[in-house]
Amino acid sequence: MDIILLLKAAILGIVEGLTEFLPISSTGHLILVGDLLNFNDARGKVFEIVIQFAAILAVCWEYRAKLASVSSGLLQKQAAAQRFTLNLFIAFLPLAILGLLFGKVIKEHLFAPIPVALAFIVGGLIILWAEKRQHVIRIENVEDMHWRDALKMGLAQALALIPGTSRSGSTIIGGLFFGLSRRAATEFSFFLAIPTISMATLYEVVKYRHDFHSEDMGIFLVGSIASFISAFFAVRALLRYISRHDFTAFAWYRIAFGLIVLATYFTDAVNWSA
Repeated sequence: MDIILLLKAAILGIVEGLTEFLPISSTGHLILVGDLLNFNDARGKVFEIVIQFAAILAVCWEYRAKLASVSSGLLQKQAAAQRFTLNLFIAFLPLAILGLLFGKVIKEHLFAPIPVALAFIVGGLIILWAEKRQHVIRIENVEDMHWRDALKMGLAQALALIPGTSRSGSTIIGGLFFGLSRRAATEFSFFLAIPTISMATLYEVVKYRHDFHSEDMGIFLVGSIASFISAFFAVRALLRYISRHDFTAFAWYRIAFGLIVLATYFTDAVNWSA
């Protein structure tokens, strides 16, 4: 096995795990880092499918007690478990429907470093604006959400179809706009990632099934382990962080990162793809 290829797999796995649940766009980072590592061909796209699923397994492990409780509650027909599951289903629908309708067009035109950089900057400015607004909390915990709140969160998540926007960022900041506490918005974003990324993974696996090859098992394994471990620590770190801080630091990171990409593109310091 090529050591350089394994190193690329480990780097991309760490990038995926660290960025999937932070409001800084994992897709955007994978596009940019994959471009730098020259690992954005068909093989790279299949690899991304695998490591994204590994990241979601980290959330399942972190919230295994909650997921087990909901599963048990559904079997016992408990209202709270049924409401929670229904909310996740409702929130999942907008991205699923819009993704099927416009996903191909978006990938053809926006999955490139410059559109991603612009989305980074715009998203950062929106976060700064959201943090300057008065935050009136209506919902302290995800269990208190109504189906209408879930639908709003789902519509916010649909913005993540634009690469560089950030799925978690859209839902978390959307939750702040809609009156959720920071913890409720963040945890619902984590839970919503489970059906969203799982179904996206299933769809992509079927779509690109002919691009999966047994000789790539080494990079899949290395990337998945790196993604799972880094995602696990990122989720815990974010929950600790939001207990004492807002999301302003992430906004400035997005803006700075986007400006660096644009500067290196227009000065030819980095040979970004178009």
